[in-house]
Amino acid sequence: MVDVAVVDYGMGNLRSVEQALRKIAPKAEIVVSDDARVIARARRVVFPGQGAMPDCMRELESRGLRDAVLEAARDKPFLGICIGLQMLFEHSTEGNVAGLCILRGEVVRFANNLCDAQGNRLKVPHMGWNRVHHGNHALWDGIAQDDRFYFVHSYYVQPQDPSLVQGTSDYPQPFVCAVAQDNLFAVQFHPEKSQTAGLKLLQNFVQWNP
Repeated sequence: MVDVAVVDYGMGNLRSVEQALRKIAPKAEIVVSDDARVIARARRVVFPGQGAMPDCMRELESRGLRDAVLEAARDKPFLGICIGLQMLFEHSTEGNVAGLCILRGEVVRFANNLCDAQGNRLKVPHMGWNRVHHGNHALWDGIAQDDRFYFVHSYYVQPQDPSLVQGTSDYPQPFVCAVAQDNLFAVQFHPEKSQTAGLKLLQNFVQWNP
């Protein structure tokens, strides 16, 4: 049985995720796969994504992977990354597209007129290193409060249930960047690009038994 399957639906920098997982779990069997049967047999599933949400949803459907992702999110350790977080929700204002409806809530865009405390204009997409204020969850073990993670995004999630929130960051106002429910954990940032803190989160995931 595969230890960790990284879902390949044609959207995302899958090799950097794979390499990061191999670095922290060198003895684990890790595969990048677009085969629903492989995903179904895996012990754990990582669901990454980059690009526009409408494109990601279309590709997931066209490759016949929607049901495999829904099933994995239902009953095995599951990690969503970037668009892989956003797709778990009901709806995105990006292209007015429906998500997977696993979690209740909306995906919305940062405002165009964002400014920091000094009045300097902030760019969208939000890109670069930012501090994360996190909750009390097994995937945060060994990660300092307000440690920095790497972000690249123009949209963020607004969960309907506040108890889902496991991490926030500021740009310049607080926004949700991590959620958790039962066997599911998902983040807006890229742990595979976040150096020590990101690798620690991935290591916690491959050891997590919810």
